[in-house]
Formats: sequence, structure tokens, C-alpha cells
Amino acid sequence: MASHEVDNAELGSASAHSTPGSEAGPDELNTSVHQPIDGSPDYQKAKLQVLGAIQILNAAMILALGVFLGSLQYLYHVQKHFFFTFYTGYPIWGAVFFCSSGILSVVAGIKPTRAWIENSFGMNIASATIALVGTAFLSLNLAVNIQSLRSCQSSESPDLCNYTGSISNGMVSLLLILTSLELCVTISAIAMWCSANCCNSREEISSPPNSV
Repeated sequence: MASHEVDNAELGSASAHSTPGSEAGPDELNTSVHQPIDGSPDYQKAKLQVLGAIQILNAAMILALGVFLGSLQYLYHVQKHFFFTFYTGYPIWGAVFFCSSGILSVVAGIKPTRAWIENSFGMNIASATIALVGTAFLSLNLAVNIQSLRSCQSSESPDLCNYTGSISNGMVSLLLILTSLELCVTISAIAMWCSANCCNSREEISSPPNSV
């Protein structure tokens, strides 16, 4: 009788130890399925910092080209529609928006709190909108420059008109390339934020509540 009781006690303790492990198996499998595919959180932080650094450098180059374009307008008093983009002020306020979103992206990568990430997301949306407006301004400026270059022969100094129009075309083309790059960077940052939130919401929905 004593041996039977000892056997039953060992059997009960073994089953008691095996039950929590068998219940924890599906939960572990559930959490492993919904891990981010593109890498660890450290990779996401580094990627956000790189995108922010690109935005800051891009903003500095846009501001420098805008200042050079404005100084060119004051040096050569020719047809002012060559400098349509400068009069809109896009190289200044566009650079301010791009630099602000870049700084917020870098800070959100260093300190990934919810407040910083949401501020970075909102600023990136604003920068993407500004980049679209800047693309429209620059495309219009290029179209106006092409028409103005054709009428340079009838101006008072055709050589100066052709020279200034060619420089303006080059500067506006560089600004258009940098603006397109900024648009791609902001869209990438927004897409990364949306994919991270989508993965988090999938984890919350897919993980069932722990049963007592």
C-alpha cells in the first residue's frame, strides 16, 4: 500500500509539472510568429536615424542652393521669372520643414518613446506635403525657363539672358532632384512607422488573454 501511494504521488507531481509547459507552448509559438520580419528594434532605430540624417543634409543643400539662386538674381538684373522658385520662398521654408522632420526622426531613433515617434510621424507627413508642393513649383519654374530661353534673342543682352537662364535651369533641376529625394525619404519613414504599428496591432489581436 505504501509503495502504491508513493507511485501515485510521483505521478501526480509529474503531471502537475508538465501541465504549465504544455499550456505555454502555443503562446510561445504565437509570439514567435508575429516577430518583425525586417529585423530587430535596434535595426529600426538605426534606420530611422539614417533617414533623419539624410533629411537634415538634404535641407542644408536645398537652403544653400536657394541662397545661391537668390544671390544670382541680385547680381544679374534680367528676366525675373527665371527665379520664380526663389520668390515663392520654397528653398527657405521647405528647408525648415525638412530639417525639423530630420531632427525629430533622429531623436525618435535615439529615444523611441511614443511621443517622439508620433511627433516624427506627423512632421514627416507635413514634409511630404511640402515636398509635393515644392515639386510643383520647381516643375513650373523649369517650364517657364524653357519658354524664357526662347525669347532671350529679343532681349537687350541675349548672351547674359542665355547664361542666366542656363544657370537657373541647372539650379532648379538640382532642387527638383533633392526635393524628389526628400519625398522618397519621408514616404519611407511614414511607411516604416505604419508597418511597425500594423505589426503591433496584429500581435495584440492575435495573442489571446491568459486563462487562469
